[in-house]
Amino acid sequence: MSARAAQLSTLAGARRFMLGDEAAAFGALFAGCSFFGGYPITPASEIAEAMARELPRVGGYYVQFEDELASISAVIGAAWAGARSLTATSGPGFSLMQESIGYAAMTETPCVVIDVQRSGPCTGQATKPAQGDLQQARWGTHGDHEIIALSPWSVQECFDLTLDAFALAERYRSPVILLMDGAVGHLREPLLFPTFREEMLAPRRRARPGELHFGGEPVPPMAQIGDGLDVHITGSTHRPNGIRDVNSEPVHDELVRRLCAKISDAREALTRVEHRHLEDARVAVVSFGATARPALGAVEAARRRGTRAGFLRLVRLWPFPGPALARLLGRVEKVLVPEMNLGQLNRELERVLDCEVVPLSKIGGVAHAQEEILEPLLEALR
Repeated sequence: MSARAAQLSTLAGARRFMLGDEAAAFGALFAGCSFFGGYPITPASEIAEAMARELPRVGGYYVQFEDELASISAVIGAAWAGARSLTATSGPGFSLMQESIGYAAMTETPCVVIDVQRSGPCTGQATKPAQGDLQQARWGTHGDHEIIALSPWSVQECFDLTLDAFALAERYRSPVILLMDGAVGHLREPLLFPTFREEMLAPRRRARPGELHFGGEPVPPMAQIGDGLDVHITGSTHRPNGIRDVNSEPVHDELVRRLCAKISDAREALTRVEHRHLEDARVAVVSFGATARPALGAVEAARRRGTRAGFLRLVRLWPFPGPALARLLGRVEKVLVPEMNLGQLNRELERVLDCEVVPLSKIGGVAHAQEEILEPLLEALR
């Protein structure tokens, strides 16, 4: 039995009261994470603290670096050396990591970045929650690219979606972002641990001699340092064999279109939303993360009054599930969008829905109260 299996098997069926940040760390351990590189930042520091304590117990390595630039660079290097690698940060650190996240996308490096969002811009309200990094997660790097981003709304989902993020990173050879927020990261709830099984460890498709590492198929096999293969890894435009070619338009076109298509073509498979009461809904409330909790409470309260209110929560934010949302919300008259920013999800919904989309934005580091969503919902239903 491996050190990981021996350690994690002691948690099988256990129910622990813990922070969302801590739950995400344990999700990474169950996913096979063997390297964490990070730099402390509120409200994500508890992830680093948990990994510093727990990773050595399963044979992994924790390294605290001098800044976020070094952290994400080490995470990418560790992935190419065979590790399932993770970093965790918040808004300002997430901004610093963007160039290297683009490098990870261009080099098709599987890794996971947890962003526990806080109020911004800049330092903002360092200890207060927000959801202002939704668009940054998608468009933070320059150039054309796609990204996979997930959003938990509970402590249990912090664990489950971290496990999911590692599997998606390996399947699509891509960086994957777990877009938490400070309210969920610092929420304390029970976490039910599953029984650890080796099948939870997402397999990595290893390249064999003669195979192309950067083309030839939508998601090519990956080489690892130490495999003895002759591989060139570059963030510059490169041919399917990895050799740099920055002058050829067809080479760049083929490469970047494939990088985008391997995720965008899987949009339906990657779509995951939760919805309730949409069958007869006249007005729907659409949200994600911590804000979805009072949103659901408001919808349930409205329905108890005999109204036709519906609820939808985005679990996977990117690639944006536009076609699914258009189908599910095609018959509602109006959509209300509570979020802890000034309308970032609202803008995306306006692009894919034919009905009226109404922002219920709130900023300042305080999550929505249920009544702040219920009142405009009842008004919309009159």
